[in-house]
Amino acid sequence: MGISVITITYNEERNITDCLESVKWADEVVIVDAYSSDHTREIAQRYTNKIYQMKWMGYSEAKSFALNYVTNDWVLWLDADERVTPELAREIQALLRFSNAFAGYEVGRKAYFLGRWIRYCGWYPGYVVRLFKRGGAQFTSSKVHEKINLNGPIGRLKNDLIHLTDDTLYHYFKKFNRYTTLAAQELLQSGKKFSLYDIFIRPLFMFIKMYFVRLGFLDGMHGLILSMLSSAYVFTKYAKLWDIMRTADSKS
Repeated sequence: MGISVITITYNEERNITDCLESVKWADEVVIVDAYSSDHTREIAQRYTNKIYQMKWMGYSEAKSFALNYVTNDWVLWLDADERVTPELAREIQALLRFSNAFAGYEVGRKAYFLGRWIRYCGWYPGYVVRLFKRGGAQFTSSKVHEKINLNGPIGRLKNDLIHLTDDTLYHYFKKFNRYTTLAAQELLQSGKKFSLYDIFIRPLFMFIKMYFVRLGFLDGMHGLILSMLSSAYVFTKYAKLWDIMRTADSKS
């Protein structure tokens, strides 16, 4: 039974080689690239000829677009900063040799932040559905942190997926501004109204939950920084919601 890998890219030349090396065993790799200005596409061509470029319209849209070009029944969704370990690859290959009743499988992610595996803070194992049958699968319309909806039961893989999130704070903040804006826009679309509770209480609660309740302090300085940044993420997301609503009111 064949398997296809889908990946979306934009200026991922530093990541794409290791990402695609980890899935060389797959039957097919489909890449949707948002017109990268670096060497992402040239590097990817060493591994697959199924590279499609499209104007950026969102994470869910790009991954849904990739599914249109998949030819196998099973799909593995992999981000450019993720790696499939040899153990996980063998597990996937073994289970796909036999038919089963599962519509998909969730996998734990071993996430690295500033070069360290974050064991606590609520990050591990952080199960996500990444392996699924193509029929009936649909990506949610979320602007950020999209998921996949499946028709049927979901199993769980034993081995972890490696996730190399941010190796420097500079890289973290490059994503921070984009993600918080998308999250604020999503809040607005859902009908959320801003309140002072959102910027006074929610950020504090996030820090307490990650650092104390989920034992982030056991991750040392990395856990402290991550918990504080996550609190700042929540604050910024809701502050941007307020700013969007303020701007809309002033125009009206």
